[in-house]
Amino acid sequence: MLAATSASVQPTPSSLKRPPAAERVYTHIKEAVLDRRYEGGTLLTEGDLADAVGVSRTPVREALLRLEVEGLIKLYPKKGALVLAVSAQEIKDVVETRLLVEEFAARKAVPASPQLIARLEQLLEEQRELAEDGDLAAVAVKDRCFHAEIVGHAGNEILSRLYDQLRDRQLRMGVAVMEAHPDRIEANITEHGELLSAIRAGDAEGAAQVVRRHVGRVRVLVRGEDR
Repeated sequence: MLAATSASVQPTPSSLKRPPAAERVYTHIKEAVLDRRYEGGTLLTEGDLADAVGVSRTPVREALLRLEVEGLIKLYPKKGALVLAVSAQEIKDVVETRLLVEEFAARKAVPASPQLIARLEQLLEEQRELAEDGDLAAVAVKDRCFHAEIVGHAGNEILSRLYDQLRDRQLRMGVAVMEAHPDRIEANITEHGELLSAIRAGDAEGAAQVVRRHVGRVRVLVRGEDR
């Protein structure tokens, strides 16, 4: 009798198929904003979003409120939601924070464990493969994973959590840079290789210098000041 009761409360495969409607809308909009299918300045309406995801307007409103809190959109009653462009101040803030965290982490990564070296080698190869496929959004994700792996091995949980908060902004800026400057895709991979070489060689200061040069270019490129 107990077995029958237990079996009766097991979730069915159909009940596990899809996340809640609001979560689906949230994911749809966020992915589109981060990979720039919805660029800054795009006005999104509840009706269009509901049709795109196949839901009612109620979960759309829930998702939009969540995204506004995250700073990706601005809600305008009875009009819709405006996708916010990346501002010069945001670029400055993100780059400065990345430099503080990543230079510290690069130094702390030395001497590196065999596990860290192997993981960085794997991520670098995966980034090369994605670049060949031309998937900019996936390249941006892998690019960030490379840096996040180093930060994660710094042994500072507070810095790791701070770095996690930059994820969405990093991805959005990364795609923007690669779209505007396709030549930087290969340059980024080359610089990652230089960073890996410095870490592998036990050169803490050399690794920090590569990070400074590599990350510092983001501000210039996203603002369109240089190639």
